[in-house]
Amino acid sequence: MKADALRGHLDALLLAVLDGEPRHGYAIIEALQERSGGSLALPTGTVYPALRRLERAGYVESAWSTVGGRERRTYRLTSAGQKVLAEERSAWQEFTATIGAVLLPPPATA
Repeated sequence: MKADALRGHLDALLLAVLDGEPRHGYAIIEALQERSGGSLALPTGTVYPALRRLERAGYVESAWSTVGGRERRTYRLTSAGQKVLAEERSAWQEFTATIGAVLLPPPATA
C-alpha cells in the first residue's frame, strides 16, 4: 500500500490496534501487518514518532517494562484516546459510505 494512502489515517490505525489491549511498539507494528493481511508493513521510523505524538496529545499512555532482560515501552489507550477512536470510526464509516456511493456501480435493477 502506498504511504500517501495512509496520510491522515495513521493515528486512527494506531489507536485501533491499541483498542482492547496494551501493546509494545513492535507488537503494534505486527498487529497492523496482521490485521491488514500484510498490506501495512510500516517502518519503526513511521510508527514510533506517531505514537509519541499520540502520547503528547493524551490519547495513549506508555510505561517501560523489562521482559526477558530487555526494556520495552508498552502503550495503552486512554479514555480520551477511546473517544477519539470512536469519532474516527464514525467518520470513516461516513466517508466510505459516501465514496462508495459514487465509486461503486449502482445495484442492478430487475
